[in-house]
Amino acid sequence: MKKMLIASTSTVHGKAYLEYMLPELSNFFKGISELLFIPYARPGGLTYDEYTAIAQKGFKSINIEVKGIHEFDNPREAVNNALGLFVGGGNTFELVSQLYKHNLIDTIKNAVERGTHYFGTSAGSNITGVSMKTTNDMPIVYPPSFETLGLINFNINPHYLDPDPNSKHMGETRETRIVEFHQFNKTPVLGLREGSWLEVVGEQIILKGTLPARLFLKDKLPVEYQTESDLSFLQL
Repeated sequence: MKKMLIASTSTVHGKAYLEYMLPELSNFFKGISELLFIPYARPGGLTYDEYTAIAQKGFKSINIEVKGIHEFDNPREAVNNALGLFVGGGNTFELVSQLYKHNLIDTIKNAVERGTHYFGTSAGSNITGVSMKTTNDMPIVYPPSFETLGLINFNINPHYLDPDPNSKHMGETRETRIVEFHQFNKTPVLGLREGSWLEVVGEQIILKGTLPARLFLKDKLPVEYQTESDLSFLQL
């Protein structure tokens, strides 16, 4: 049975890395003392070791050890042996490119469907959906495919931002970009605001955190869903 936390971000304003989610993470990974971290998204050009060190520091306070997948000779074997996975944020194009390079797309999907606990933030949340087509990231590399894990039957737009009515910025909003996506695709898109996440247990999906999420369906007006809303209907 799938057990996932799909978070908009790893860090909210005024708090340290993962601090805002530590109580939730402590409960989610209860009984698991070591996580396999996938640092392939490499935010800001960090090395895998540097990024893994940040994850290690974040989980240290809840007594969970973290090892980077790059430390293992066989990444697929590492995934299959892990009890918990954490896929961090950064650039989704680079993350997906590396997952295909190491033949990990099906490996991760199968592991999570068998019950391996999965925690993703930002790019690591993007890849839980049908595709990475609703990422906010620049295409710095060219992955073999935009298709991702498909563990949920919709797409995520993390770090979702509402238009600022007082802003003089005349560029496209997140909503505009998602409407453009729906000119060519039917996949629902959930805009996850900072500080919010999805709790997935089997086929049940509950919105958690401090802010509502915004759901976009093709040819329909967006709908706001409040915290604790059941979004399981999106799996149908």
